[in-house]
Amino acid sequence: MLLRAPALAFYPCSSLASTAIFNTIDVDWLDSERDRLVPARLYMPLNAVSPSSTPLVLFSHGIGGSRLGYSYLGTYWASRGFASLHVQHIGSDRSIWFGNPFNLVSRLQEAAQEKEAIARVHDLRFALTRLLETPIGQAIDQSKVIATGHSYGANTTLLASGARVSRGNTLIDLSDPRISAAILISAPRFYGQDSLSAILQPIQIPTLHITATDDNINIPGYFSGYEDRIAIFEAIGSKRKSLAVFNGGSHSMFTDRTNTGGAILNYKVKEATQELSIDFMGQVLGNRESTLQDWSERYESILSKVIN
Repeated sequence: MLLRAPALAFYPCSSLASTAIFNTIDVDWLDSERDRLVPARLYMPLNAVSPSSTPLVLFSHGIGGSRLGYSYLGTYWASRGFASLHVQHIGSDRSIWFGNPFNLVSRLQEAAQEKEAIARVHDLRFALTRLLETPIGQAIDQSKVIATGHSYGANTTLLASGARVSRGNTLIDLSDPRISAAILISAPRFYGQDSLSAILQPIQIPTLHITATDDNINIPGYFSGYEDRIAIFEAIGSKRKSLAVFNGGSHSMFTDRTNTGGAILNYKVKEATQELSIDFMGQVLGNRESTLQDWSERYESILSKVIN
């Protein structure tokens, strides 16, 4: 494991950000069994000194992303006492944007193939295992691991949480029993899979679904509209699930980009997403009462629908 120099950091990503300080640590792991690099960025609260005391968010980026992305979430969670491990998936990461521009479409299509989709789930499993083996990882409470992802990363999170897709006549189960809950941001349908119910019913852990009415994915050869996010919420087998739908926006509004979907709405949605995710994690990990009603009233002006 290679460790890049850690840096003390404080990111006031929201008007409600606390004054907690955390370390930001980049790691470059190699999964020798698969001969695959698994880079990651860890946001680690500095007060995480007691053994097995710190909950962990395991994050998977969307297509073309990296471990550096979604920092508005990682920094916020760390400021609230949650470690956050952002895994980079080589093969569907930022590298696809570089190279011959005439081959971009083929690179995007290759990144969305079954082989890469499965590899991404193994990336999460490997990264979680490696982190827990490190001295820093000894502070993690292994009973409090929440998987999270945006777009392609939400698909990855679904698979790691128990979704079962078919290969021929065989169901593939990639679930990781260490994951106790999941947050799914802009989750698209599984490419080439028809029965959502059969795929998603096996997921039994608590889930939070976040999307927007203009949350549309449109890349060459593939389109997934906002309606897909709703269908996934409805089909998932979780007995405990919630849905928040923002009005308007865009698919990339949930990344670190600051203007997409409109600069003002973008900021408000990020702030609302930060708060809602913390509320959800507090419910499922700390048995706290939900403040969703208060949250809904506070952000009523930008919400289209909330289901709890």
